[in-house]
Amino acid sequence: MHRTTSRIVLAVIASFVAIIGLSSPSQAVTKLTDAQAASQLSAAGISRVSTGGCTDRNVGSCTSYDQINQETVSGIITFKGASGCAITITGGTETGHADGPNSHWNGYKVDIRPTDCVSGFITSTYAYSGVRGDGATLYTAPSGNVYAREGSHWDITYYSCGGC
Repeated sequence: MHRTTSRIVLAVIASFVAIIGLSSPSQAVTKLTDAQAASQLSAAGISRVSTGGCTDRNVGSCTSYDQINQETVSGIITFKGASGCAITITGGTETGHADGPNSHWNGYKVDIRPTDCVSGFITSTYAYSGVRGDGATLYTAPSGNVYAREGSHWDITYYSCGGC
């Protein structure tokens, strides 16, 4: 009887810890330097373009990865593997994007070039989830990551690495 009670108590504690761990909004986020993120993305075959030809986070015409979340980098790498598409990042953590807690500046978003392969994969694989206030069409992956079709690119918000 004692052994059974102990198992039940341990199961309840384990369940409680799992719930707390999954629902805690204060989990640590790993931030990367531009060089760290560029190394991972380049190794995965993901390229970057910049209208300004630069990577300075404080210049809006640059495409920077400085202070990007590891989950965001892992997420776009997972997306590339799942889609089989060539991926070109056109926007990262540089200034000039919309504010908010899950913003580009805070490391949660990347913009990518909307090739036929990328657009076809997103619209045929992920669930249509409406239209954002700015008119962008939204698609949501099972992971919760959101793909917004803006005028010249896909604006992707990574809440998780998407099954990496």
